[in-house]
Amino acid sequence: MSERREKRKRWIQRGQYAVEVEVEVIYPGEDPSEPCLEPTTVKWLDEIARRAADGDVEFLRRVGRVFHAVSP
Repeated sequence: MSERREKRKRWIQRGQYAVEVEVEVIYPGEDPSEPCLEPTTVKWLDEIARRAADGDVEFLRRVGRVFHAVSP
């Protein structure tokens, strides 16, 4: 059986920001029950997390939907 790819939403939350981004997941032919991420995608998600922690809202808006935490 061959691998299957599809788009999925992922959330990254650091500091006061949460970002919803779309990533490509892979369902390997050997075990199609568990989606996997490619190493480049994992590095990209790490970069988004770092930028969210730094408060780089301009970058975050370019890559996904940004949400800002508010104090009650």
